[in-house]
Amino acid sequence: MHHQTATILVVEHLNRAAAHHDDGHVTRDDVDTAMRLGCGLPYGPLAHLDELGIDVALAILDDAGVRPASILTRMARDGRLGRHVGHGFYDYNSPQGARPNSGKLQESRPLRRLGVVGSGTMARGIAQVGAVAGLQTTMVARTGERAALAREQIGRSLRSAVTRGRLGEPERAAAEQRLTASAGYAALADCDVVVEAVAEDTDLKRQVFAALGAVCRPGAVLATTTSSLSVAACAAPAGRPADVLGLHFFNPAPAMRLVEIAATATTGAGAVITAQALVRRLGKVSVRSADRCGFIVNYLLFSYLNDAVAALERGEVVAEELDTAIRTTFGYPMGPFALLDTIGLDVSLAILRRLHAEFGESCFAPAPILAELVAAGQLGRKTGSGFLTLAPQFRPEQQLLAAVPGGTS
Repeated sequence: MHHQTATILVVEHLNRAAAHHDDGHVTRDDVDTAMRLGCGLPYGPLAHLDELGIDVALAILDDAGVRPASILTRMARDGRLGRHVGHGFYDYNSPQGARPNSGKLQESRPLRRLGVVGSGTMARGIAQVGAVAGLQTTMVARTGERAALAREQIGRSLRSAVTRGRLGEPERAAAEQRLTASAGYAALADCDVVVEAVAEDTDLKRQVFAALGAVCRPGAVLATTTSSLSVAACAAPAGRPADVLGLHFFNPAPAMRLVEIAATATTGAGAVITAQALVRRLGKVSVRSADRCGFIVNYLLFSYLNDAVAALERGEVVAEELDTAIRTTFGYPMGPFALLDTIGLDVSLAILRRLHAEFGESCFAPAPILAELVAAGQLGRKTGSGFLTLAPQFRPEQQLLAAVPGGTS
């Protein structure tokens, strides 16, 4: 039973990815790279469909009563059934057919100085990566005390990286020399790229961009780390529509390789090229997304996670057993419930609510149990209880909770 449910959940996820690509929102290579690096999957969803077989995927969707993405129907009609026939989303008869095509690299604007606004986990991670990559990096926090504390925390993180053998002592010392922290936006005046990494609040981000527009040099690229808010709306107060874009780093920034670049309708090619060059300089991989809620990864990931919670609510699965089935059958590093616990149920609920408000799709309407767990303060790993670690005192009478095991994630 759990194997069958796991198969349906995963193939529905692959089907949505195919539809997302077919709608023109993302290229084949970008959707696969985003999900592979952003979620640690063994295959991107379109390559996974090729491995599974388009005909097999269509049969699974038909049995589940799920409407297939039109691109899958067209591919089946044209005989493009995946790897087993040599051609699907990728051409397996060509040496380059199954590899992303990076294209010709174009010249970027100068990249010497990086600015980061914020002092939280994401801001510190981006600043650390920039300093290690050889960029003069300036952090700006709300107060001098916050700036000093963030500088100190990055120093501890760098020393820890040396202890773990991930960074040499000379590199650590050089990175610390390149890093400064301040409470004033004027310190960002000479930066080539400035990344805003404050709280996920449109009004707050707009205040930051108004300040950046006033102090940053002409031609500087101004980026926001949002993935759920409109990049254009957040950055409009800067008054530089050609120079703003989204740069969505994944947490923890020093470890995660993926960065989603979201250009607005008015973002200039030079800003995009410079953002791509910055990502390469940081030792990471970029993918392109439209300026739409969730970009690539969150848009595709959270519908899949919410589907798993809905199956739990219907009493069709046991959380731990479904996780095991998905890991063993498909090679995913985590099942959906362990991943929700790791992300944080409060964070997951907020993302789903934003996605549902933006798109109105039923797959984003948060399953009631998710809101109930959050209201009870059971947020996942950070509180010690979540889908895989339910506290004994939280036992509503819904039938669905009879299927939830105890234990740790």
